[in-house]
Amino acid sequence: MQKTKSYLIPFILITSLFFLWGFAHNLDPVLIPHLKHSFSLTTTQATLVDSAIFIAYFFMALPAGYIMKKWGYKIGIISGLLLFSIGSFLFIPAANHQSYNYFLIALFVIACGLTILETAANPYVSALGNPTNSTQRLNLAQSFNGLAVVLAPLLGEKYILIQGHTDAELDAMTESAKKVALASEAASVKMPYIILALVLLIVAALFYFIKLPDLRNKEVNNSSSILKTFRHRHLTWAVIAQFFYVGAQVSIFSLFIVYIKDAKIVTSLSPAKYASIAGLAFLIGRFAGTAFMKFLAPHKLLFIYSLISIMLCGIVIAGNGMITLYALIGICFFMSIMFPTIFSLGIKDLGADTEMASSLIVMSIVGGAIMPRIFGIISDTTGKFQLGYLVPLFCFIVVAYFGWKGYKVKQEN
Repeated sequence: MQKTKSYLIPFILITSLFFLWGFAHNLDPVLIPHLKHSFSLTTTQATLVDSAIFIAYFFMALPAGYIMKKWGYKIGIISGLLLFSIGSFLFIPAANHQSYNYFLIALFVIACGLTILETAANPYVSALGNPTNSTQRLNLAQSFNGLAVVLAPLLGEKYILIQGHTDAELDAMTESAKKVALASEAASVKMPYIILALVLLIVAALFYFIKLPDLRNKEVNNSSSILKTFRHRHLTWAVIAQFFYVGAQVSIFSLFIVYIKDAKIVTSLSPAKYASIAGLAFLIGRFAGTAFMKFLAPHKLLFIYSLISIMLCGIVIAGNGMITLYALIGICFFMSIMFPTIFSLGIKDLGADTEMASSLIVMSIVGGAIMPRIFGIISDTTGKFQLGYLVPLFCFIVVAYFGWKGYKVKQEN
């Protein structure tokens, strides 16, 4: 009992990180249409926002794992928060220079910080208590990531998606007037990201002064390497499943507002508010999934939710009007448990390979850089935005296989 109480404050602090990186990620569905309009981008060009963010996971995941192994979770978390803050401050010169490339660089730096935070927080929460409840505990912490999915679009709509000029108004302007108008739109991102950067510095200071239990695996494994870590077949499948799951999630969330506008769906609420409703479905799904896991094994729930998500993707592709919007919101509910469940099942029973395995699963988040690009290419080349949802449909098929067979712990010789 005493040990459980001693873990309470660390659990609360670590859970705050899930909210913070969830908030950063879920400003992207607002940021993408904002930058798409400000820089007159195609859908494929706009998805470079996702590419800039998620490519960082590929490059930073292994260094993040090394930081955790060498200096511990506390140093890793503080360094991740500082990088996150620096990237947020870089939105100031990006807006001042009205440069899309500068925005992409700032987002890449933010994502480097997020990579370190996710590499640290996911296994740390899994280890922070009874091992038999690790998947439920991780889903609970990830639920606060879902809370950010609800709040970020609402705040983003209010402070970033300012009422800009229409395309017709911009076309009627001189080049100099047009440049000033677009610069004004681009500048709306500065204050939200300055506030975010300052909050991150405060949180980093809290972590510096508060003692965290050192939960690193003390087992020595000098032979540990990337290739040898992959001898765990369930880890290999977790990396593959996470790659495709994140690709599906990013495709759905990042292009949610763009889809509503492209499909010209007449709604009683603004597209950003529907994005927030989708986030609420995601949040409820996380809490509900955590509760369901008391009665149903995590891998079985993952399999069932994946099959339902596949069917809902089919509705989005073949349907039209509000039913497709409701189907998208439904997908947000059912995909909510997938990331933490895949992560927890993937690092199960790995001992000294846990840190390396965590890095590899975080590295697979690069799927968020690749799959939305494929989504954009399909949409732009066919001229039918809805066909892009073939991408998440295929992704959920891969996740379903992991929940069916891929999760089974089996070490290759």
